[in-house]
Amino acid sequence: MLYLTNVKRSLFKLDQLQEAKKMNLGVVIFHLLLLSFVLAIPISLQVIQVFSTIQDDGKEIAQKIPDFTIEKGVLVTKDDAEGFIYQTDSIIFTFDPEGKRTADDISKDMLGNFLSIGLLQKELVVTLPATENINSLFGSNQLTIPYTSTQLNDLTGENLRERILENEMPWWLTPLTFLIAIYPAFLSLIITIAIATLFANLFSRMRGRYDGFLNNFKIIVFCSTVPVIITTLINLLNPSFIGDTFILIASVFIFLFSLNNHSDKKKII
Repeated sequence: MLYLTNVKRSLFKLDQLQEAKKMNLGVVIFHLLLLSFVLAIPISLQVIQVFSTIQDDGKEIAQKIPDFTIEKGVLVTKDDAEGFIYQTDSIIFTFDPEGKRTADDISKDMLGNFLSIGLLQKELVVTLPATENINSLFGSNQLTIPYTSTQLNDLTGENLRERILENEMPWWLTPLTFLIAIYPAFLSLIITIAIATLFANLFSRMRGRYDGFLNNFKIIVFCSTVPVIITTLINLLNPSFIGDTFILIASVFIFLFSLNNHSDKKKII
């Protein structure tokens, strides 16, 4: 297959990548989606790791939760259990049946944690990271649910512990995370590829050759294969690495290498 041939060229025979212009555009877009999937691997693994950490930390916290019931919208403990604050790598948990703390106190507690949760005297408070997406989705990064709410009026210490300890990460979370992560990866990559194609057009004209934007786009997509793989490997080791500029420069460099080593010169008249 021509596609597999060009994939091999993009990995091992970079000087032959000018042949990628003969590819069908739909197949090229498929390869672009495949590269987006590769780019999405590091961030997807990070998200899954965060969920796994939260799940493990939640089970650790569950063992600390004392017996309690909700009576007339107020948290009531057995044996006069005292309040406490317990912190893990991802969660800071507050148990305050005496009403000493407020919802704002719970939010202020979150420094470097992913979640700040408070079982207060009259309400459950959950504070999420203050990001634009979370604020637009919920209106605020702080969720406050009174115990009078129908979701919480039957809450007890025993059933809360059971829910947390028995809770397992659903199997569909992993593929869903990858599907969600592909979207921003695809947008970022296609913008990078488009900019690289503009440079490819410029340099091909300077070499006395011009195949048109679409053909150079096809070539650049396959030229980006190795840079995308390298960027992904670096991101697995260093999540803060932003590879867009590297992919852009490396793809244009590979394009020039293939252009200089290609024998079929299409001169501009």
